[in-house]
Amino acid sequence: MSKARFTRRNALAAGSAAAGVALVPGLAMAADGKAKTRGTTMTDLTGGKDPAYEYFITEPQTEPGMQEGFNWWLWDDQGRFAFPRCAVEAYAPDWDHPHIELGLVTPDGTVRRQSGSANRHKEFGPDGKASHFGTGGLWFEVVEPFKHYKSGFSGAIMSGKWDDMLVPGYSTENLAPLRFEIEAWPVVPPWIQGTMSKDAKERMAKGGESLAMGGDRLEQLCRVKGVINWQGKDVDFTGGALRIRRKGVRKLQEFFGHCWQSVVFPSGKAFGYIAYPGYKTGAEYDYNEGFVFLGEGELIPARAVKSPWLKDYQYSGEDVTCVMETEDGRQFTFAGKTFGGVPTLGPADSPFPPLHQMIAHYTFEGEQAYGMVERSTMRDKMKMPG
Repeated sequence: MSKARFTRRNALAAGSAAAGVALVPGLAMAADGKAKTRGTTMTDLTGGKDPAYEYFITEPQTEPGMQEGFNWWLWDDQGRFAFPRCAVEAYAPDWDHPHIELGLVTPDGTVRRQSGSANRHKEFGPDGKASHFGTGGLWFEVVEPFKHYKSGFSGAIMSGKWDDMLVPGYSTENLAPLRFEIEAWPVVPPWIQGTMSKDAKERMAKGGESLAMGGDRLEQLCRVKGVINWQGKDVDFTGGALRIRRKGVRKLQEFFGHCWQSVVFPSGKAFGYIAYPGYKTGAEYDYNEGFVFLGEGELIPARAVKSPWLKDYQYSGEDVTCVMETEDGRQFTFAGKTFGGVPTLGPADSPFPPLHQMIAHYTFEGEQAYGMVERSTMRDKMKMPG
């Protein structure tokens, strides 16, 4: 493996806005770009970030470990399919050949996936802004920062059964066509890593967690609509997504696993967090940062007090219930069952934890919604396939 392409997955393998508003019950857009909820509280969907942050780096980067990425986990409201990660990521020093990661799962256990690099697309839009980020058949577009995004794909990708993918370096010559065009509109304020607590801020400043995260990173829950064709016919859909933007140096040598979950419900209520285990200390949690959102206002800082750490590989039906606790002691239980996912296993001597990127079905206070869950655990802490 080339040191220039030191990504998590490779490390494992090696060793319109009005239409968007209509999708969101009780949500309207104010002229200043803030979302106005049913109540009187205004919700700032920028998180205080300069809109310019959302545009892409155009100058080639050479600093070791430097990367920029646009990712999302996306789900269909009807549960017909889901994407447990869809991403374009550029890495130094080969900045002109970004990496693509794409996974599509369906309830029958079929997994379609693609991983590789290709030539970088032209970044600039008609307005001269670096709003386009793509490689190969996959692209993302910033239509308006923190308001409206688009993505599309066209190509043939690997297709197989999930059970067959529980091996290191899975590959197949069985390819299946896939095409989609999707639009997304943020509906929850962005969570910017290191901003939910003093402890999180200090940990990110020290470099450990921030280096594993990839530097300056945010994630934001969205509503989506689009058209997808994976069975020979176009299918219109609505759903949700968690989008992730990051820029900075990423180093994974001290990465020993994680648990990451997020979802937004029809009312606008939501939660999200990322936790790292205390692998070296034996503590259940080390870094632990997240939020609860009650449908309006700001994110409420919270931490996980119950997490579904990865203990073995299951395609669906696994309990991934999470309990979040706010700084004032309130607890919120989000019940969850997995829908399907994409596994990634390295060889037996790999120092990096096996990974499972998944979509789950969540319930909270009588509401239901699909959302995401991604987990990894060191081999000595879980049951391995076979």
